[in-house]
Amino acid sequence: MTTRRTGLRERKKQATREALRRAALRLALERGPENVRVDDIADAAGVSPRTYNNYFSSREHAIVAAVVEDREERIAAAVAARPATVRLSEAVADAVVEQYTNPGDEARGAMMMITTSPGLRSCYVDAAESLTGPLTRAIIERAPGTDPIAAEVLAAGVGAATKIAVREWLRSGAGDLVIAAGSLPDLIRKALLPLAPALDATMTAPP
Repeated sequence: MTTRRTGLRERKKQATREALRRAALRLALERGPENVRVDDIADAAGVSPRTYNNYFSSREHAIVAAVVEDREERIAAAVAARPATVRLSEAVADAVVEQYTNPGDEARGAMMMITTSPGLRSCYVDAAESLTGPLTRAIIERAPGTDPIAAEVLAAGVGAATKIAVREWLRSGAGDLVIAAGSLPDLIRKALLPLAPALDATMTAPP
């Protein structure tokens, strides 16, 4: 019974978070992010502002979450799914590039908004650090002999490198996603390159 209640509570929390992030993105696209208040988002999602603050620290956080939520899980899943013959560094770089440069048609308008808003850009850059947990698990899944702390350090390094690449991409002043997308893969791969030897070493380390 306790497990059932816990599961129900987690599903309700996830549903609330989903409602908030969707409301935040919808309102931002309709009004412009600078014209959206936390109270507006909470009201649109049917919760109180106090409840909102349990999930997001700002309107920018909620808006960006609607675009990047679950992306770290998709990156980790892509890394874990690659054949064992593929180098870990290659699997990681390919997964990060794919998720960061192919947002899909639904997210394209949101990305245009993010790249032209200083507050949203900053929050979007910081979101790269959320890669650590899921990617740590993916590294261990691909290389079971990897020390958990070492896997976490490597995953954190990937998050930091991705953050630097995205920050540099946005700093260039490229506000048009179509134009900027050509250089972002190169920046990501360049930032990840110093980590390649350590990532690939996990596949050769003794169990």
